[in-house]
Amino acid sequence: MAGKRQLLVLRHAKSSWDDASLADFDRPLAPRGAKTAPLMGAEIARRGWLPEFALVSPSLRTRETWRLATASWPQPLPPVTYPQELYEASAAEILAEVQSVPHSVGTLLVLGHNPGLESFVRMLAGPDSAETALRLVREKFPTGALARLELSGGWDSLGPGSATLTHMLRPKDVG
Repeated sequence: MAGKRQLLVLRHAKSSWDDASLADFDRPLAPRGAKTAPLMGAEIARRGWLPEFALVSPSLRTRETWRLATASWPQPLPPVTYPQELYEASAAEILAEVQSVPHSVGTLLVLGHNPGLESFVRMLAGPDSAETALRLVREKFPTGALARLELSGGWDSLGPGSATLTHMLRPKDVG
């Protein structure tokens, strides 16, 4: 693939804490999350940012976010993997997963958890990043939020400061 690559970083939608007996990994989406996940997915499609491949944490809330976000997307959906390493991953662990993505993928979506996702986006954002998007990421990376970055070169060359943060969308911005 020549030219710019696109990296979409999506935090899972709002999860439920109603059942204290559930392990964190098994927490489902809250009603608010079930409402915002399809909105964020529709916004991705509306902007023409549909991914060619997705890396999704295997937790219940991330899998539910993926299912609801992609419900309105054209079929077939892009290939998706659920690496265990993305659950509660640090920025460095997320980077390692992204660096292993096939070179043929031009647009990648990563769906996971904070604080790793926020740290990951902040680490990648280079000097040409959009100030407004950078400010929003620094303030808070709320549930359901989406960061969009552009990069040149292969996924294996991605590193600190090597991408341009172009957008930061929160559910309240699109709902």
